[in-house]
Amino acid sequence: MKSLNVLFLGGAKRVSFAEYLKCSAETRGFSFHLFSYETKKEVPIAIAGEVIVGLRWNDPSLYADLCQLIRSKNIQMVLPFVDPAITVASELKSLLPDVYIPCSSKMTCDIMFDKQRSADWFEFHGLPIPRTCHPDEKLFFPLIAKPRDGSASKGIEVMQDREEFTCFTKRHTLNEYLFQQYVEKGEEFTVDAFVAQDQRIISVVPRIRLEQAGGESIRSLTVRDKTIEGLSMKILETKAFSGPVTIQFIRDRQSGETYVMEVNPRYGGAVITSFAAGADTTGCLVDECNKQTINPLTQWKENVLMTRSFKEVIFYANNH
Repeated sequence: MKSLNVLFLGGAKRVSFAEYLKCSAETRGFSFHLFSYETKKEVPIAIAGEVIVGLRWNDPSLYADLCQLIRSKNIQMVLPFVDPAITVASELKSLLPDVYIPCSSKMTCDIMFDKQRSADWFEFHGLPIPRTCHPDEKLFFPLIAKPRDGSASKGIEVMQDREEFTCFTKRHTLNEYLFQQYVEKGEEFTVDAFVAQDQRIISVVPRIRLEQAGGESIRSLTVRDKTIEGLSMKILETKAFSGPVTIQFIRDRQSGETYVMEVNPRYGGAVITSFAAGADTTGCLVDECNKQTINPLTQWKENVLMTRSFKEVIFYANNH
């Protein structure tokens, strides 16, 4: 039986994803072996594969360490799951062209992980975003301040009036933030998309973010939405992306306007919703890794609801 050796970068909690990927590999006749590069051993993914305790994402020796690991373990596929690992994966893609690393270019990653640069990119491509402003210009309220390099909703602040804005300016460096119109009680959507290495768009599945925790969906529902699907296609047709892509939208419930919020060039934490709906792109990963042609996944089901539960993984002192 042929082996498929996969390395997750920062996949600590992606147990369900690993199970889907294993199923797709074994269905295709592969013996599946998972390794996950983490900063500590005791993480949930340990129940699905071997955890490799590695270096931090900004360590100068990181690339040498990862290249040695990939060669020694005969890794055929590398998948990043946290934002810092995406840029790492894009660099590895150029260093190890014989390894399947489905991710976007470093230039695309650098743009999308800077909220000001990504807002400029969206506007350049004619995509609707919430009204933005510069602190030196005429202000409008309510206003939301987003750290330019932030993720998972960390560091975001909402200001209702000039007094709150003045207090904000005393505590923060303004050029480190993107300032936009705050869409109150907006309806949030995520799109799970996948772009083949030959730039064909394979999957575009919108879902409503019904409930969140730590910036991640813990309850979501797949929906057919022509506006959001159309905007997603417009983003992907720029050919700036490759592999998994997660797009965030917000819809103003009062005006009905739909805005692009951000694009993450990686799998989203709740992508399992789309897998369960019939757009399981783990099969695409296995096929592309083995030089097989992949076909668009359009026959997915709407109104598929995902809700999360907690499952504990216990580590004992004598575990090895």
